[in-house]
Amino acid sequence: MTHPSATTSNPSSDAGSLGRTSAIFAALGIMVIAANLRPAVVAVGPLIDDIKASEGFSSAAAGLLTTLPVLFFGLVAPIAPRIAARFGIERTVFGAMALLCIAIVVRMIPNLFALFVGSALAGVAIGICNVVLPALIKRDFSHRSGLMTGLYSMTLSGGAALAAGLTVPIYAAAGDNWRVALGSWALLAALGLILWIPQLSRIHRISTTPLPASLWRNKIAWAITVFMASQSLIFYTFSAWLPEYLMDRGTSKAAAGGVLALAQTVALLMSLVAPIVAARFRDQRVVTLAFCAVCAIGFVGLVATDVLTVLWVLLIACGPGAGISLVLLFMVLRSSSTAQTSQVSGMAQSIGYCLAAIGPLAIGALHDITGSWTLAMGVLSLALIPLTGSALVAAKDSKMT
Repeated sequence: MTHPSATTSNPSSDAGSLGRTSAIFAALGIMVIAANLRPAVVAVGPLIDDIKASEGFSSAAAGLLTTLPVLFFGLVAPIAPRIAARFGIERTVFGAMALLCIAIVVRMIPNLFALFVGSALAGVAIGICNVVLPALIKRDFSHRSGLMTGLYSMTLSGGAALAAGLTVPIYAAAGDNWRVALGSWALLAALGLILWIPQLSRIHRISTTPLPASLWRNKIAWAITVFMASQSLIFYTFSAWLPEYLMDRGTSKAAAGGVLALAQTVALLMSLVAPIVAARFRDQRVVTLAFCAVCAIGFVGLVATDVLTVLWVLLIACGPGAGISLVLLFMVLRSSSTAQTSQVSGMAQSIGYCLAAIGPLAIGALHDITGSWTLAMGVLSLALIPLTGSALVAAKDSKMT
């Protein structure tokens, strides 16, 4: 298993050599690509009730539509650096975006096999970008890595909010055709593809280093991996099933999509604020545990009461919203070198996303068995236990050896 190191085959590609115009286009390209890394998954949630009715799915089978992309995020993570080493970062991102366009269009084909194949291919495309884009930020924006990492995380959440808020209106405008609504996000992917074309004039290959055996025995690396898995599991599972949970309580499809969009907006804000606040401290345990506590309060309120539902949803969204930025911060702060940062990032993403993929499928199956979304959400809240436990180690002021 190999992962990107901090070096490239062409030192002239480093941040200092980028002109102002080139840097602006590169930053814009990265942000538009980042905006595409969540809609193909999040857009399924607001439409999942119609997909179930149209295809005769159980909740477990419908959950597979969210599980497949997340699973392939993890499966492709160890392979992505090798692709970038062979073809260069710029071409790799371009190829991944082209694949994402194809994958989204494939899901529009009125065929059950095409629906699942498209979802899997979308996971491959997004998984490649998940690994390669942070390395690109480190390479071209090392002097502004904090700002670009914050913008990158914020744009990830922004893409999710966009998908949550616009998918139902697009569905209505398309004559209640969920395939067209899902396929419409190919337009955003195509925009990313076009805006990335100027980057193809710069082709730089990253070197790869094997994942050292010592990392598999490092408790901090494992804590970061468990934190990654837990926050991802909560994010993707909650995003997949929240609209159906709300509709089961009598909320309209449009209103349920609106609540999901609002939750994603809160997650966006938390992804920007959390690392700024946490980075002010040498030890981030208090800040991280505070976000975990807010998320826990949200789950308790959602499961135990029938009032203030929107408030509880927004509190829950604070957890994974902050979590994605905090885990990126932990990778940097807990590492002893930039090469180790890349290595622990690869470990956390490959294992973390594979574990997180269990969530949407398992919670859907639990609903099939019990018929209760309240119980299913209660079980989902148990992911806060490993999230909190891993935070005690991952957020502690210490270094991996």
